[in-house]
Amino acid sequence: MKTKYMLLFMILIALLIAVSVWNLLIGSISFPLSKIAAVIFGGGTEEAASRVIWNIRFPRLFAALLLGGALSVSGFLLQTFFGNPIAGPYVLGISSGAKLAVAAAMIVSLKNGVVLNSVALVAASFAGALCATGFVLLISQKVQNMSMLIVCGILTGYICSAATDFFVTFASDANIVNLHNWSLGSFSGTNWNEVRLMAFIVLAVCAAVFFLSKPIGAYQLGENYARNMGVNIRLLRVLLILLSSMLSACVTAFAGPVSFVGIAVPHLIKTAFGTAKPLVIIPGCFLGGAVITLLCDGIARTVFAPTELSISTVTAFFLVPVVIYMMIRKQGRRQNA
Repeated sequence: MKTKYMLLFMILIALLIAVSVWNLLIGSISFPLSKIAAVIFGGGTEEAASRVIWNIRFPRLFAALLLGGALSVSGFLLQTFFGNPIAGPYVLGISSGAKLAVAAAMIVSLKNGVVLNSVALVAASFAGALCATGFVLLISQKVQNMSMLIVCGILTGYICSAATDFFVTFASDANIVNLHNWSLGSFSGTNWNEVRLMAFIVLAVCAAVFFLSKPIGAYQLGENYARNMGVNIRLLRVLLILLSSMLSACVTAFAGPVSFVGIAVPHLIKTAFGTAKPLVIIPGCFLGGAVITLLCDGIARTVFAPTELSISTVTAFFLVPVVIYMMIRKQGRRQNA
């Protein structure tokens, strides 16, 4: 079994390297592999190519890699918390809550001539994500059917989106352009300072999640079992919500809403590895989310180049069928039970 896990991890790493190289090669300006290698390893090449590769493509690549992995791990934590494979930051309205908070903060600050830095955007996004999560948790105490909880989460997302549109209506034209580009979901315009901040947040939170693998594994077997194993259930549930909200908030703050990665990727990874053990699934989710998000980002900026699609358009196109399959399979299991 360990050999199978190692082989699958090696395949994911190989795919990640291949998709990363592909993302560096393609674009409105295509570069041969030799020129990419020359830029990376310090060989002589023209300044324009070096500037495009180092200042545009590399930051975007790392942003897609880090945020895609973060979104997938966030989805895994929410699915563990709610015990539902269809739970995710986008479906439960958590991403929409973060989007609302960031939009409100951007409009208010820009109206007063203040440009928010990345830390402020992440803080606003985290606050919005926590508010949306808290609302969903309140609903979960009243609703026993998990399918109904998902529906309530979707409706919460619609409410937050409607509130965001309300804010945008009263924003100035310049602010509307900035908000519109960000609200569609994109990794374009990412700089190295933002990459450093998102790397610090994502890697620190993912490391904390990985160290919680043992109590999460016990929690998956039921609260009574976890309690008998000495797990502090209340503390663990709080940590699951805080860590998943931080990851999804980081994604929303830097890239806007990115749909269905947090739902579909954990399912794909569990199916591929044939296990739900957190020690295996957490790094697998991060790698799988990075691969799929990088692939979708490459498609988004090349299929209709020079016009760029939003990242959510591409992720929805490829991952919604996976979510539908999950729902049909879950319904089939219930009928056979």
